[in-house]
Amino acid sequence: MTVTRQDFEDAIAAYWGAKELQREKSKIRDAVGAGTAASIRGGKHFDAIPTLLAKFFIEAGYPPESIRVTKGQGIALPGYYRPQKQWDLVVIHEDVLVAAFEMKALGGPSYGNNYNNRVEEALGSAVDLRRAVLADLYPKEKPWLGYFFIMQDGEGSRTPVAPLKAALPMDEIWRGASYQDRFGIFCERLIAEQLYDAACFITSSAEEPKPVEPVDSLDWRHFSAAINARLTYLKELGIPG
Repeated sequence: MTVTRQDFEDAIAAYWGAKELQREKSKIRDAVGAGTAASIRGGKHFDAIPTLLAKFFIEAGYPPESIRVTKGQGIALPGYYRPQKQWDLVVIHEDVLVAAFEMKALGGPSYGNNYNNRVEEALGSAVDLRRAVLADLYPKEKPWLGYFFIMQDGEGSRTPVAPLKAALPMDEIWRGASYQDRFGIFCERLIAEQLYDAACFITSSAEEPKPVEPVDSLDWRHFSAAINARLTYLKELGIPG
């Protein structure tokens, strides 16, 4: 069985279902923090996404022990500017980093509160690992990095963001851009600069979980094609053996 579009849409629906359940549990425990931070930090709502992505590698013949999604399995990878960093899904086979995925979300209503954090996290993770490659910390095949991002669809994410008072002019591409627009530009530039090999950027909500893909080059079709291309490349090299 191949990974289908329906699998993708089901995983996004499961993300929102788990997120809402987690939020309700937090309310019951009277443990909800400011805004949506508590539900976003919990982590369990993301379980469906790494499960979806792991399916690519299982069906390509990678043994289950090569596919790691929990801290206990070992998802920390060596960096250059820091000793290690935990990724969300890591596929290792015979000391080859087949793939590593970073998965993040941005929720409302205060999108600006964590927007810069998400940008800095994605940049930091990729730059650190890419520099570690140059330091021969990944001596076999060049690592493949994927970025998966969900932004909560809402008025606040669709409305143009007013720029801050600045000391110097910003790139005009950002003027009049919403948070959705900004993240599309950001992800396109991550790929153009080869910091990540593929990125999937979607918008969705608990009320309307069916994913919307604002940028064609960042849609599920391109993302899954990039994963399959990585698998084909390694297969030609006899990986997995």
